[in-house]
Amino acid sequence: MIADLSPSDRSKYACALHASQLVESGMKVGLGTGSTAYWLVHHLAERVRNEDLKFVGVPTSTQTRDQADAQGIQLISMKEAGRLDITIDGADEFDQSMNLIKGGGGAHLQEKIVAFGSDLMVVIADESKRVKKLGKFPLPVEVLKFGSTSSQMKIEELLIARKYKDFNVKMRMKDDKPFITDEGNYIFDLKLNDIEDPRGLCSDLNIIPGVVENGLFIDVCGAVVIGYSDGTAKITWKKEIA
Repeated sequence: MIADLSPSDRSKYACALHASQLVESGMKVGLGTGSTAYWLVHHLAERVRNEDLKFVGVPTSTQTRDQADAQGIQLISMKEAGRLDITIDGADEFDQSMNLIKGGGGAHLQEKIVAFGSDLMVVIADESKRVKKLGKFPLPVEVLKFGSTSSQMKIEELLIARKYKDFNVKMRMKDDKPFITDEGNYIFDLKLNDIEDPRGLCSDLNIIPGVVENGLFIDVCGAVVIGYSDGTAKITWKKEIA
C-alpha cells in the first residue's frame, strides 16, 4: 500500500505507523486531527482488527470521531476518560524545543485540552514541519463570534506592542463564509513570519477578552516521530535534547 502513495503521504503513513506501536492494550488514547492523524487512526484500527488491541480513544474533532467510529475504534468522551495515557497528533510546525503550532485544521482547542490532559503527547509529522523558529505557518487564534471585531483589534494592538512588523490578522474563511469551529467559534490566522517569545505570546493572547485559545502548544510535547518519504520513521524524545 505504501508504495502507491505520494512521497508526502508515505512520510505521514510511516510516522503514524511508528507512533501507533506506542499504544498498548488498556490505554486511554487521545486521537489527533488532520491528514497525518488520519493514518494514525487507520493503523490503530488495523491493530484492533488484527492484533486484538483493546484501548479507548478520545477524538479531538468531529472529523476524527467519524473516522474512528467507522473503523471500529471504541470511543469515549474526555469527561469519561479523565486523565489519558497518551495523545498522538500532528503539528503544523515544531521547533527544536518541541514547541508547536497547531490548528491548521481548526481543531486546536480540543487538541490542546486533550494534549494537556495526557501523561504523554507524541507529535507525528514529516520533516518539513521542523523549523528553527515558529511562525512561518500562520498562528490560529480561536475567538468567540460575539465581539470578534473587537477581539481582532486587541490582537493587533498586542502584536504592535510586542514589536511585530508586517503582520497580518485575517479571519479564516471557508466557501466564502467565516470558518466555524466544532465549538461554533471563529478563527483568526496570524501571519507573523517569526515568533519571538512563543511562551509570552501564548499567555498574552489568551488574556484578551473573546479569545478562546491559540495554536501555540508550549511544554506539552514529549516526543516527535518524523516520517520520511522513503517510508522510514524515527522518534526523538524531548529528554534526549533537554
